[in-house]
Amino acid sequence: MKLHHTWLLALGTLASCQYLPMQRSNDTTEPANNKFGDVTLQQIYTLQDERNTTALLPYLANPNTSYRRHAALAFASVQDTAALPALHTLLSDSVAAVRQASAFALGQIGHKRTEAEIMETLGKEQDPEAQALLLEALGKVGTAKAADFLAAYKAANPETLAGQAWGIYRLGLRQQQNQQVVQKAVELLSASTIYEARLAAAHFLARTPKLDLTQYRQQLLNSATSDKAPEVRMALAQALGKVRAVDKAGFLSAIAQSDPDYRVRLSAVRSMSGLEFSAISTAILAALQDQNINTAVATSEFLLSNHAGVPAQTLLGVLPNLLDARVRSNVIWVILKNSQVQNRLYLNPRYKQQFHNARTAYDKAHLLKALSGDFNNYEFIAEQIFLAEAPVIGTTGMEALILMRQQTDFPKRLETAFSEIFKHAVASGDVALVGMAAAAIRDPKLNLRSQYSNYAFLSQAQQKLQLPRDMETNIELQKTVDYLSGKQESETPQNPFTHPIDWELVKTIHTNQQVLLRTEKGSITLQLFVEDTPGSVANFVELAQQDFFNNLYFHRVVPNFVAQGGDKRGDGWGSSDYSIRSEFTPMHYYEGYVGMASAGKDTESNQWFITHSPTPHLDGRYTIFAKVIDGMDVVHRLEVGDKIVDVEVLGLQPVAASNPNK
Repeated sequence: MKLHHTWLLALGTLASCQYLPMQRSNDTTEPANNKFGDVTLQQIYTLQDERNTTALLPYLANPNTSYRRHAALAFASVQDTAALPALHTLLSDSVAAVRQASAFALGQIGHKRTEAEIMETLGKEQDPEAQALLLEALGKVGTAKAADFLAAYKAANPETLAGQAWGIYRLGLRQQQNQQVVQKAVELLSASTIYEARLAAAHFLARTPKLDLTQYRQQLLNSATSDKAPEVRMALAQALGKVRAVDKAGFLSAIAQSDPDYRVRLSAVRSMSGLEFSAISTAILAALQDQNINTAVATSEFLLSNHAGVPAQTLLGVLPNLLDARVRSNVIWVILKNSQVQNRLYLNPRYKQQFHNARTAYDKAHLLKALSGDFNNYEFIAEQIFLAEAPVIGTTGMEALILMRQQTDFPKRLETAFSEIFKHAVASGDVALVGMAAAAIRDPKLNLRSQYSNYAFLSQAQQKLQLPRDMETNIELQKTVDYLSGKQESETPQNPFTHPIDWELVKTIHTNQQVLLRTEKGSITLQLFVEDTPGSVANFVELAQQDFFNNLYFHRVVPNFVAQGGDKRGDGWGSSDYSIRSEFTPMHYYEGYVGMASAGKDTESNQWFITHSPTPHLDGRYTIFAKVIDGMDVVHRLEVGDKIVDVEVLGLQPVAASNPNK
């Protein structure tokens, strides 16, 4: 299924002498290294960037095929229901590329009244790529009718079969599936099915909530151990967690200890949740000491989340073999949590001293989290939060206290003390502490509403924020104010439009523009998708040319998910003084794709991430602006705290004059 960036490239030389809304002159081309030498395409993307539905709508009826197509794609990012009638009309356009773009946009808008239009169109559509996009869009908008349709659909070609599988996956994310859909997904795991359909089906089975896959135990196990694609095996190892079987510990342990791909091994470990430690201990202890750091980290996180019944003495025995600070931290947390009081009295001073002696801020942060395994350490942790010079220490300390507060055995005697700590954090002015504490205060499981009879301190904190830089914190505060005031629904604050696309810079960027990302672990080469996401690419290039990313760190690495960087603070809460717009295209997140981090639509600025494996739940929600073309082995070795030495945009000449609109 060709849902990659290539089909979004320019369609060729544009026809001349067309009617062009907002046309500046008879000559619509300018010198450029990409399709944006066409001034009208610049106008369409500018209107998309401005979210200007009124001015965009006429382009959907433009005689020029390319302009109709790009205008339809624009609404995938604008997502205004006012465009639905025109987009429905374009499903019958004479040009397949326009129908494809319209199908994608309708799925992105996600309105249920599109369901009938899509099913009717599928009865007439002959283009495989348009069929595929319609089927996936149906999964994004459909109800029970769509579930019946997708389960029974007979795909006539491989591309359409992949589209059907992605449609089923999208249904599952929205919990609109039925038993026939589940059965179809299992059938798609057959070795004779094309890779992309198997991948989508496996992710449906892995990510759809509340599925009971017990009756499919053997089919899932066969594919999880024999499929030639590790990306499929890893998703199915995750799906096996939804199987109830007396030998579950045995077959998951076997996968965790035998699969050659670390991503499959750690997925098997994660699926062991709820099993007795005694039944899985051999596999867990082996995975904890796995040569692949991601497997070891994921296993230590599994132990932290599933600590009940894990003998502290067993972990103390392997602790000397664990050299990674993050792995050690999670294991120490479990040791403290499961130790007798007298042992904690002996261990706590040792781990506090290790905290003081730690060489890096990230090592200190990990150890501070480790200490939260004992409730008696809360005062020490709180003290370090508000004394911390490096933001990551304070942020991780707050994360540790929140983790403490979420424990089912949290002492009632400490409730008031923790409420005061959260209030102090909100008043601190630190965007991370404010945002995290605000989120904790409204956590319904913590039942903190009674602790705050007066919540003016939240509004006061909002007034101190600098927008749009602190939008993520502002969103958290507003949600908490609404929660404490009893509002049933919270309206998310919107970022103002402050950072238009720098078209002069965009025109200097080649269609196959490469970027060299040098890290402490080695070099990674990226290829930018300037023709698909010009605003995001221009923003990244501009920051790189300013040396913005040099000497920053990968502050977030989630095994078999993403490695994330670009944050000046180093803790994930650092943003720029502006935000850019989300740009959504018909691409899927495969291994090595690069996306913009955000706190919601249109809140991106300077943070970005690289995927370890396919992550389709991010599709259409986070801008894809590049992919790794060399150095993926380095990406898989990255850890929290690894430094970005520098970022070089290869062969790009500086722009002679800056954009006057910026």
